[in-house]
Amino acid sequence: MDREYKLAVVCASNQNRSMEAHNTLRNHGYTCSSYGTGSAVRLPGPTRQQPNVYKFGVPYNVMYNDLYRKDVRLYTQNGILNMLDRNRKIKLAPERFQDNQDQFEIVITCEERVFDAALEDILNKATVFKKPVHVINVEIIDNHEHALIGGQLILQLIYQSSDLDHEMDTLLEEFRQKTQASILYSYAVM
Repeated sequence: MDREYKLAVVCASNQNRSMEAHNTLRNHGYTCSSYGTGSAVRLPGPTRQQPNVYKFGVPYNVMYNDLYRKDVRLYTQNGILNMLDRNRKIKLAPERFQDNQDQFEIVITCEERVFDAALEDILNKATVFKKPVHVINVEIIDNHEHALIGGQLILQLIYQSSDLDHEMDTLLEEFRQKTQASILYSYAVM
């Protein structure tokens, strides 16, 4: 890519999918931010009815230590401690997309409901910046294996073009055909 785009990757809790993509893009020299759109950060608990819930802004290190104390075996086996360890090496804490004041040229989401929430927030902020933004959803199942694959798909998508503003339709169609990924796209003003 000839031009450095200001990127954001967004999932529900800024834990798995967005952080894996953030890590992948960062490791390939891109500058990006990552966010969640949920009302809180939710991590698996001992049962489906008992998730671990944290406020956005609680440091990954605090979550790691909390879950380590609660049940190191469970959270090691299900990969949550490994994920939190990766996250705390990337940034301090999960951030909520709706609370950020930055402007991006590309916002990539990992789930349709996150795409809808991010796009709604962008449209609400349109009067602040009045700059164009490409909002792309690459549907990624929320588990560790699919997050790894999704991070690579997002890297492939970003890497393909030096002129996203003029090549987006062609780029997305080629990407769909090559990867069979489920894509949503909107062009908005942020």
